[in-house]
Amino acid sequence: MAQAIEAHALSKRYQLGQMQAAYGTLRDSLVRTAGRLTGREAPQERQEIWALRDVSFNVREGEVLGLIGRNGAGKSTLLKILTRITAPTTGHAVIRGRVGSLLEVGTGFNPELTGRENVFLNGSILGMKRREIQRKLPDIVDFAGIDKFIDTPVKRYSSGMYVRLAFSVAAHLEPEILLVDEVLAVGDAEFQQRCLGRMEDFSGTGRTVLFVSHNMQTINQLCNRAIWIERGRLLAAGDVEEVLSTYAASQQTFGGDAAHRTDRLGNGRVQVTETFLREPGGQPTSAVSAGKPMELVVRFAGEDELGRLAVLVTIETLLRERIATVSNALSGDQLTSVPATGELVCSLDGLPLNEGDYMLTVRLEVDGQTADFIADTSRFHVDPAGFYSTRALPGARSGALLLDHRWRLGSD
Repeated sequence: MAQAIEAHALSKRYQLGQMQAAYGTLRDSLVRTAGRLTGREAPQERQEIWALRDVSFNVREGEVLGLIGRNGAGKSTLLKILTRITAPTTGHAVIRGRVGSLLEVGTGFNPELTGRENVFLNGSILGMKRREIQRKLPDIVDFAGIDKFIDTPVKRYSSGMYVRLAFSVAAHLEPEILLVDEVLAVGDAEFQQRCLGRMEDFSGTGRTVLFVSHNMQTINQLCNRAIWIERGRLLAAGDVEEVLSTYAASQQTFGGDAAHRTDRLGNGRVQVTETFLREPGGQPTSAVSAGKPMELVVRFAGEDELGRLAVLVTIETLLRERIATVSNALSGDQLTSVPATGELVCSLDGLPLNEGDYMLTVRLEVDGQTADFIADTSRFHVDPAGFYSTRALPGARSGALLLDHRWRLGSD
């Protein structure tokens, strides 16, 4: 099968440092001139940063390739090179086919123009003929779901309306290659599913998609191959599940002790110091059996007695896919007159989870304000053996949840 994209040793270097102002006062000019004449002008320090370093990969025609990595890893720089927005410092890329791209929300939109006018403007920028745009305009507007606002200036659009219209224009370009950066997070759930369906339709007709996202579940659902970039370098490439597993395993592992963690949000009135699971009244454990009663413990510390406290704990996979959330707001348990230091215990009838590793993310709120939010406070492994009376194991590909169920023959 032919290659739609070939990237050969792509590198991109940026110069960081003090930049001379484009304008200034006469006094500033005289001071700089005097400095140069006397040799006492402060040297301008410059620092080089490599956003990409020797990145090589191929994308076959009709393939959906996922691009993963942390913020600042170089993913957006790579897409800008592929779309010719910026040139590589070294290396080169070969693109075969008509390219449609959605790298930033509303790129190419004029805020003073209406949605209709921007469709024609943006479509022309992307290479569509005016007659083609006119023919596709009803479908573009319908897909974006903004028919009531199509003649309103886009400066009055919400970010969600903006991205829906921008994606709709790019999607109806019908390119042979579609490059999509992390933009779908702005839309609502229904629109995200429509976008994913559109990209699946693309690949189903033999067209190529390169998709950047921090949502590992979406990458796994949409892509058949993936590449992982970290600090500008390509660390892994291949089957999507293998690359995602390697990426997940690389993430820094924290124990249950969160007292000294600094990567947290909130006003700090109270902070999580430790989280763990245990059998009722037992010792903390990192390995639990599916379906057995468990206790989830959140220890906290603050300076003063607290008024109204709310706790929310999310169970996630190591790829940050949310599995379930427990909170005292959901259970109806009021936590008032809470001491400055203590522990919160959530009783669970069981964790109906398939075999795998999971982590906890915790939010504490005091009087309606977020006091502490901390991700990946602790991790645990679930053993599904014994959940079903048959002792059968469902296998990891069966999904994260185990459901207790019965079957019978129905009557007509």
